[in-house]
Amino acid sequence: MTLHPSAMSDEPATNPVIHADVPDIAMIRVGDTYYMSSTTMHMAPGLPIMKSTDLVNWDLIGYCYDTLEDDNDALNLENGRSAYGAGSWASSIRYHDGTFYVTTFANTTGKTHVFTTDDIEHGPWKHTTFEPVLHDHTLWFDDDGRVYMLNGVDNLRLRELMPDLSGLKPGGVDEVVIRDAGAVAAERRQLGAEGSQMIKHEGRYYLSNITWPRGGMRTQIIHRADQLTGPYEGRVVLQDKGVAQGSLIDTPDGDWYAYLFRDHGAVGRAPFMVPMRWEDGWPVLGKEGEEGVAPDTLDLPQGRGGMGNLIASDDFDRPDELLEKLSAPRGEHDYVREAFPLVWQWNHNPDNRFWSLTDRPGFLRLTTGRVDGTLPEARNSLTQRTFGPTSFATTSIDVSGMNDGDVAGLAAFQRHYGYVGVKADAGRKSVVMVGAATNEPREVESVWLDQDVVYLKVECDFTGFHTRQPERATFFFSLDGQVWRPIGEAVEMRYTLPHFMGYRFALFNFATETPGGHVDFDFFRIGPGDEAAP
Repeated sequence: MTLHPSAMSDEPATNPVIHADVPDIAMIRVGDTYYMSSTTMHMAPGLPIMKSTDLVNWDLIGYCYDTLEDDNDALNLENGRSAYGAGSWASSIRYHDGTFYVTTFANTTGKTHVFTTDDIEHGPWKHTTFEPVLHDHTLWFDDDGRVYMLNGVDNLRLRELMPDLSGLKPGGVDEVVIRDAGAVAAERRQLGAEGSQMIKHEGRYYLSNITWPRGGMRTQIIHRADQLTGPYEGRVVLQDKGVAQGSLIDTPDGDWYAYLFRDHGAVGRAPFMVPMRWEDGWPVLGKEGEEGVAPDTLDLPQGRGGMGNLIASDDFDRPDELLEKLSAPRGEHDYVREAFPLVWQWNHNPDNRFWSLTDRPGFLRLTTGRVDGTLPEARNSLTQRTFGPTSFATTSIDVSGMNDGDVAGLAAFQRHYGYVGVKADAGRKSVVMVGAATNEPREVESVWLDQDVVYLKVECDFTGFHTRQPERATFFFSLDGQVWRPIGEAVEMRYTLPHFMGYRFALFNFATETPGGHVDFDFFRIGPGDEAAP
């Protein structure tokens, strides 16, 4: 990856190194390139892969899957079921004998999932599954050629796999190798030791886990052993700011870092980078002289800084050859990955019959395919991350094709969501702001709309996290794209279950009465601060 000199900065990098939702970090280095996988749970496509050459600046290069499973009511948002906060969770990433392995698990499918490729940047990925579900596992290829997963909560179990990773090996190793692993941090815990990630250094095995002492904070612990099967001894290596769970990684020059994450309020779980060194066979986290502290600044250049291609504006223009491919009829599960920049993810599996970039070239058309009651129930909502400390998104929407009962617009989406949009009712349309601060949506303000095109904007301010003040989303509309009018009230953004992820910007259209109506989005613009780009 080559960075343009004009985009580089010698200013020091700061934590969080990515001020957005990139949780459950798993990481490897292959030569001088780092690859990282993360969790996006119920989103599709899912299991993102990111690439870096400096550990600070990251590029999204792909996903392991378009959909985790097609015939699944929860993943399809069907029959009253959803996969909010579920789907695929913490992953493991390895490179072994020329093959990349990314593995995850999903209680939603009841399976452990294995993805393999010999080209991590372009794919394709082979997908296999087996039972049982191995929660928060770390995949491990040992020196003797045998392969394992180590997983569990507090009682951490080592399980031997078939050589082709097709399932558990009959008669293979299957034993708890660390009992009550979180006890090294506290006797009583509100979260047992989990999130396993393993490395081997100078002949020893090192297992990283998170735990959470009752009344304390998220804590990083390490266990080490001379043999894979143990015995293991453990200790706390970081208990600061709640920074924990992730990977230990070295540079080609021999420097070491812990790449962890912090619950960073409504923006989500954000990656933190902590310098480390080895002392008496143990990792010591923190800058020299500041051991045990997750630093605010790093002794590394910022480089590009910012979000890289983890966020992106989109004018929905596509080249003719892609439009020709997209013009072919599609079934519900016939997704065309190259139709959208990687930054976009659908909220649950999309129904590919009801989105189009060809019905009106240069626009994204979302057509309602069924009746839904609220935004969280709506299928085919197209999303990307919000980011901190402040960020905005704008769009232009043509609402001439709406049916009565349709609602379409732009959201700051989580359980306690808010949106600005257009509602069609009794032959008239209105711009509305709706908030769901108490789990139930409430229309806060409505303004009659007498034209077909309207501009919408959402601004997200996450700065309150550090001052323990509310983090807020505010909403605007414009009739000409120049003069903006606030509408409704600010929504207090809160990171909550069941969504279990940071706020997302979302484009949506759902029907409450009769399916078949459509809206056309002309563009989506995203950026830092609160000023819409021209």
